[in-house]
Amino acid sequence: MKHSKSAGGVKCPIVQFGTSRFLQAHADLMIDEAMQSGQACGPIVVVQSSGDPARAARLSALAAPNGYPVHIRGLDKGQVVNQTQQVRSVQRTLSTATDWDELVAILCREAEYILSNTGDRGFDPKPADAMSVFDQEMSYPAKLQLLLRARYDANQTPLTIMPMELIVQNGKVLQARVMELAGADQAYRDWLTRDVIWANSLVDRIVSEPIEPAGAVAEPYALWAIENAPGLVPPCEHPSIQMVDDLDAIEALKLFILNLGHTWLVDTHSKLKEAPSTVAGFLDDPAVLAELRDVYDTEVLPTFDAAGIGEEARTYVETTIERYRNPFLDHKLEDIAQNHSAKVERRIGGFLNWAEGNGDRSEKPRLRAMIEGQL
Repeated sequence: MKHSKSAGGVKCPIVQFGTSRFLQAHADLMIDEAMQSGQACGPIVVVQSSGDPARAARLSALAAPNGYPVHIRGLDKGQVVNQTQQVRSVQRTLSTATDWDELVAILCREAEYILSNTGDRGFDPKPADAMSVFDQEMSYPAKLQLLLRARYDANQTPLTIMPMELIVQNGKVLQARVMELAGADQAYRDWLTRDVIWANSLVDRIVSEPIEPAGAVAEPYALWAIENAPGLVPPCEHPSIQMVDDLDAIEALKLFILNLGHTWLVDTHSKLKEAPSTVAGFLDDPAVLAELRDVYDTEVLPTFDAAGIGEEARTYVETTIERYRNPFLDHKLEDIAQNHSAKVERRIGGFLNWAEGNGDRSEKPRLRAMIEGQL
């Protein structure tokens, strides 16, 4: 595979904001596998936007010549998967705190895609966002707006922005934040809406633990669902990438089966004096597994039937239980329990509202009891 050269070496058409173990075992791994298959889709320059010096070792290791390891461990349709892959898709790493000018140059000369996973609060405004010049304390959208303005001023070439934060309609949300900061130049604002593609997507993979200084342990299951939009082409072709017309059904499956089940397990676990600490260990108890299945069968699936996606939901339940019972992942319930009240409201309360909106009037006593327990 041939790539054109830049001042820093091989041209990097993909700029990624975020160094998380999730990205390492998700997008970076997929792009690496696509590159190995002969697709001219990378490589990647990874950007640390937090400026945290404690992560300098990770940043350096991501672009090591031999790559970094991802251990894929778990069950896939009942078959055990236990393998290690070296990911070499990351060519360069930068920090906004120390390499801003180089990053601007890459955005103007090389970038075709911008990926990000900056956390659930990564889009939140910060006081420094009002600055007209770069400040490290700016939020990610404010930094992105400055980079896009530089690209517009330099060449006005279109590009595709693909946020991967777990935010509904993440592309539209990020676009709205950037537009708030874009100023009054109408020609620039038109370019942001006409020539920049803002992709909505949903990502899913359990990445249970890091490998130091870079790498991760992850399950075999992976999903990168991308909502179709005019002119949108994914950065690579991969079996785990799905182009869909509407993310609503996929979001409902993930939120109201996978995430809802996690929250139900945490709530059930909290009421017991002694129980295994991991999801897989807890579900080794036949009574816990049977009750989880009954919650799905009698309280959850009727709503998916009412929504017209019952068949897909039943398949997804089986996939979810197989993922839960992965014997290789140290997926601790105490980790899932973080921000439990907010998760109950979003996952359980949200599901009950969704059920009502779909005309499902069936009884849901255990799920309603979880909501009442938060009052």
